[in-house]
This record gives sequence, structure tokens and C-alpha cells, in this order.
Amino acid sequence: MKLHRMLLVGSGLLCGALLLGTPAFGDPEGFVRIAPEEVQWRDLPGYEGVKFAIIDGDPSKPGVYVVRVKFPPGVMSRPHFHPDDRYAVVLKGTWYTGTGDTFDPDSTVGLKPGSFMKHPAGGHHYDGAKDEEVILQLIGVGPSGTTLLHPEDGHTGSSRKQ
Repeated sequence: MKLHRMLLVGSGLLCGALLLGTPAFGDPEGFVRIAPEEVQWRDLPGYEGVKFAIIDGDPSKPGVYVVRVKFPPGVMSRPHFHPDDRYAVVLKGTWYTGTGDTFDPDSTVGLKPGSFMKHPAGGHHYDGAKDEEVILQLIGVGPSGTTLLHPEDGHTGSSRKQ
């Protein structure tokens, strides 16, 4: 009987603690809902036709951020790297990804919608679209940034054969 009572009291305390720590009960602050038509796309300065949207957080500040990037057909980023790990999920189109210091769109690997790729911090890569628009969702922990390997070449290049 004593054990039964201890379990009952312990369960009650655990439930109470869970209820107090759960924001779903009376404290909806912190929830974020964004429908596709509500995404606020902006031009990504220096990137020919590429757009981005901050979904949550701020990549320039400490903490988790979620952004989306939209590549128009035929545009790829040139070789670059980031100071943080980035986790990418393809939402639309086939995203072409390459690794290394040399921009070579013909050697890229295509990833279809639903595909995932991790860009490790400091990993040299380039990526973008070939024949169709591509939308990615990127998640990382800031502060973040982008460092071009060959800034004299610009931020973007054509994915099509010259």
C-alpha cells in the first residue's frame, strides 16, 4: 500500500511539472506558423536572381536559424564555405551540389525534393539550379556567414555549358 501511495504521489508531481513546463497550456508564445504563401522572399544581394527568406531566428546572431533559398533556373553559387554546420532539405526542384574549390557544374550531384544534405562548417562547396527553380530550407546555428573562395569570380555562375 505504501508503494502504491508513493507511485501515485510521484506520478502527480511529475504530471504537474510537465504541465507547468509545457507552453501549449495557456502560453502560445514561441509558436511559429508560416504558410507557403506567407513566405517573404527578398533578393539576396550579389547573387544573380537568388532570393532568400528568413523563416525563424537570425543567421547573423547566436542561436538556431531557419532560412529558405530560391535559385532561378541556370544559376549556381560559386565555391564558398560557412563557419557553421548547415542542414539542407530540398523543398522544390532538383538541387545540384558540388564540393571542392573549383566551380564545375558538370560534376554536381542532383538531389530531388525531400533530399537532405549536411554542409559541415568550413566545407568548400557550390550549389544551385540547372533546368528548374529550386527551393531549399537551411537550418544552422549562428552566427553564420558566407566566405567566397574566389571573390573575384562573383557570387554566382551559370550552371549551363558555355
